[in-house]
Amino acid sequence: MPDWVIWAVVAVGLAVGELLTPGMFFLGPVALAAVAAAIVALAGVGVALQLLVFILCSVASLAFLRPIARRHVHLPEISRTGTDALVGKKALVLRTVDSNGGRVRIGGEEWSARAFLEDGVYEPGSKVEVVKIEGATALVYE
Repeated sequence: MPDWVIWAVVAVGLAVGELLTPGMFFLGPVALAAVAAAIVALAGVGVALQLLVFILCSVASLAFLRPIARRHVHLPEISRTGTDALVGKKALVLRTVDSNGGRVRIGGEEWSARAFLEDGVYEPGSKVEVVKIEGATALVYE
């Protein structure tokens, strides 16, 4: 079987893998590198150079394309709804918050809260940021 066919099969496999893992955008750039290696193989270049092209193109495409894709996958605050809209919001500590629990006020509503970091302890009156919502509990840090 010609080398270029092998690279084409690898590219298609990686592209399908990218479609099955939405949001990661890791396999897509590597699939592009496999296409580049297939083109080099089609030109009749040796396997060592094909691998070098694949590796260099993988690194380059990941370094260049993945950050761009990740910025577009991140939803802007305006389009987040429900508890997702609370992530990143500032909260006021009402009762001491530690790894066991506490209370905070987020946007006029009182929430149960836990420290995001195990050793975090936040006293009443301090401002914290919501990292994550687990059920009806806000995980916060300062």
